[in-house]
Amino acid sequence: MTAGTPQVVFVGGLSGSGKTTAMAALEDLSFYCVDNLPAQLIEQFLHLCEQSTPPIEKIALAVETRALQFLAEVPAVVERLRSGGVDVQVVFLECTNAVLEERYRETRRVHPQAADGTVGDGIERERALLAQLAGLADHLVDTSSLNVHELKADVIRRIAGAARETLVNLVSFGFRYSTPQTAELLFDVRFLPNPYFEDGLRQLTGRDQRVADHALDNERGRELMGHLSRLLEFLLPLYDQEGKAYLTIGVGCTGGRHRSVAVVEALADVIRAGAREVNVQHRDVERSQ
Repeated sequence: MTAGTPQVVFVGGLSGSGKTTAMAALEDLSFYCVDNLPAQLIEQFLHLCEQSTPPIEKIALAVETRALQFLAEVPAVVERLRSGGVDVQVVFLECTNAVLEERYRETRRVHPQAADGTVGDGIERERALLAQLAGLADHLVDTSSLNVHELKADVIRRIAGAARETLVNLVSFGFRYSTPQTAELLFDVRFLPNPYFEDGLRQLTGRDQRVADHALDNERGRELMGHLSRLLEFLLPLYDQEGKAYLTIGVGCTGGRHRSVAVVEALADVIRAGAREVNVQHRDVERSQ
């Protein structure tokens, strides 16, 4: 997609095949997501997106079979948009009848096309209703054996070409003020040399190079940074593949002012060197000592 050219993704498929998960994946890619927009309003809606400030250039539209009066018009809209030069992709989610029936048994929901019959009857009726849209699909995804994480990763790869990288949040803190509840990885660095006991360093923070050198420019500090760097080098690509949106890492020392701050700043430099986005928060650095 070139700058200024709208990218429109239609997400259709059998009820229970994972459209909600697919739309969530597109939302993670910064698509403006709309469910079940009447076909007669799609082109008008896209025009409004183009005229907005700034223009909305990434739009995802979910196609449902609950509103049959709109469904039949969707394939014609797709073809008109393509003929008009709009970058349109259709993602169609397939699934075996057996898996769909099992999913409906587990959720105890009523199939939208089976109000007066069995789930199996509803599935077959829906297949027929969606056959024309399925024939226009650029991406036909069988979700029978995919879990939600695998489906999200699959959709992201198909639309963006690669999985979205996990965003890393680094939080320094003091154990005397409790651990951060959102941290998924937690490291205690109270074994490092403590700048608090150095008169010239006590009033500074771990963002000061002198404090960082005192805490980390020694055998113990260098070994720690080496181990943490290698651990993140191993873990982060795995989180990317899993489709994990955020990873919060907590680093704690006694007061959250010196050692934990220095380690978080050093880790942020390591992560940024790999061209990965990282957020840094020093939760307790301004607390009185």
